[in-house]
Amino acid sequence: MSGARVVVLGYHTMGCVGFDALLRHGFDVVAVLSHRDDPHEEIWWESLAERAAERGVAVHFPESMKDPAVHDLIAGYRPDFLFSFYFRYMIPPAILELAPRGALNLHGSLLPRLRGRAPVNWALVEGEEQTGVSLHYMVAKPDAGDLVDQEAVPIALHDTAFSLYAKLEDAAATVLDRALPALREGTAEARPLDLAAGSYRGGRRPDDGLVDWSSSARRIYDLVRAVTHPYPGAFTYLDGQKLFVWWALAGAGAGTPGEILSVDLDGVVVAAGDGAVRLISIQPEGLPESPAVALSDLLGLVPGRIFDSKA
Repeated sequence: MSGARVVVLGYHTMGCVGFDALLRHGFDVVAVLSHRDDPHEEIWWESLAERAAERGVAVHFPESMKDPAVHDLIAGYRPDFLFSFYFRYMIPPAILELAPRGALNLHGSLLPRLRGRAPVNWALVEGEEQTGVSLHYMVAKPDAGDLVDQEAVPIALHDTAFSLYAKLEDAAATVLDRALPALREGTAEARPLDLAAGSYRGGRRPDDGLVDWSSSARRIYDLVRAVTHPYPGAFTYLDGQKLFVWWALAGAGAGTPGEILSVDLDGVVVAAGDGAVRLISIQPEGLPESPAVALSDLLGLVPGRIFDSKA
């Protein structure tokens, strides 16, 4: 059953990983649906639209998957399969049904854990020690269809969302290389997900980067690494001024949550609800990012001052 016709719905480097894998395993990718880059986002990923166009594959940029014209567009390509690789829109059941051999999605977690949006960031925010990628069939409920295959990835203590994402790209290629031949030949097996044993998380917004100093030092560190570059960043306030925290470390210490305990050449130590956080790299809004100690005089970062979790 080689040469199965595929419509890819994807974006990001992960979309490129999926697209390349399909071609590598003899699928006929007849069209790609993707997203136009948002000028307000820091674009650090590869372009699936460019990758597909270079191969002569038709590329479309739907504004809504609920538009009947999008349904008709996909139907006109007569796909055997649909594959979703980091596509940002929910795909209606009526479109899923256009693929008689299945509509599959690649999700960035070990399903059924962390169903929903931003699974890479959530895995770090929640202090997970491993995550992974999962290839599953799509149904009306998000990330709930039968699981075809998945690959676990350990999360190192120093990982950020950026470094973890790179690990997941490699895991995705592994999963697809393992699963696509059986899908192409019609011999793939799948098992139901136990959703009660998993979790669901919504999308994250820049405002979700606000540091809660009453949290543990480890929880604050996990937030910082989950949203540091190229994401919007964790932040706090000092006398109403917004201050981004681009890197920090968790450690020992005690005091009022948000209180500066000490300042030395290694950074600014701030009390958390449990332990303390050493601020390494910070950025006052409107100024360049700098080592925290280099801004201590300018900002008046001295023991006893207190960072706040609101303006």
